[in-house]
Amino acid sequence: MKKTFKRIIGVSLLMLSICGSSCEKAEVIGVFDKKIIPEPVSDSDEGKIETIVLHSTAMNKDMKTSVILPKTYRSQSQLPVLYLLHGFGGDHSVLINSIPDLQSLSDKYGYIIVCPDGGKSWYLDSPVDPAYKYETYIIEELIDFIDNNYKTDKRREKRAIAGISMGGHGSMYLAFRHQELFGAVGSIMGGVDFRPFPESWELKYRLGTKDEYPINWEDNTVINMTSLLSPNSLDIIFDCGTEDPYFKTANQLLHEKLIGLGIAHKYITESGMHDYDYVKKAILWQTKFFSDYFAK
Repeated sequence: MKKTFKRIIGVSLLMLSICGSSCEKAEVIGVFDKKIIPEPVSDSDEGKIETIVLHSTAMNKDMKTSVILPKTYRSQSQLPVLYLLHGFGGDHSVLINSIPDLQSLSDKYGYIIVCPDGGKSWYLDSPVDPAYKYETYIIEELIDFIDNNYKTDKRREKRAIAGISMGGHGSMYLAFRHQELFGAVGSIMGGVDFRPFPESWELKYRLGTKDEYPINWEDNTVINMTSLLSPNSLDIIFDCGTEDPYFKTANQLLHEKLIGLGIAHKYITESGMHDYDYVKKAILWQTKFFSDYFAK
């Protein structure tokens, strides 16, 4: 398959109207069919952000993903990977645009950060719209591609997933359901219970209306999936701002539910709203958490 080279400039959204800056460092290095290997990071001692375009068989469309390589990439044979999921309406570049520390955090802790494009999907396979198969894409296609084309440590103990807002739902949703792939999971101000918002964030287009398809809403909300966990099956961290107008209560309830089930986890509350000011604080303790986990 022929490679393409171009620069991209992206502006995206979280759940609110939060815009990022241009992504000058992210270079599109090719459209791949799982057989073509990306170009290696340069000989410099600086990290690099690559943007791959992978064709999803499940959804029959090209999907962009940003891959943050730490400055130690060339000197290491295998590195852990953190998959980091954006919020509603964002794309693969929004977190890089909006959290300037991501490259330096990758450099500091020495692991790869992979930022997929989740659009407005809630990172699930929609039971009402067959065009949305984002769980299948990430679990069966993207992870396989990253593991086969980058120098990753393929063990579940060296693979983690985290997310922000809608991505916080997605990270826990995918990790709870695929504990054979992920050893740790994190959520930043995550939408861990979306049932109170039947008219928001296009949920009714992913799940059907709540009145017509109540089972879809019950079966796919993270707070109802804790029965999939057992003690020490996942290392878990999640947090939420104390002034978050959307998910403060949901995260507190998840915390209490996990305590009742005897599931060890780290739960952090910190002053903050549902915005990138809060995210920039939370990403610091989340990335440290995963560094400590990978070092076990």
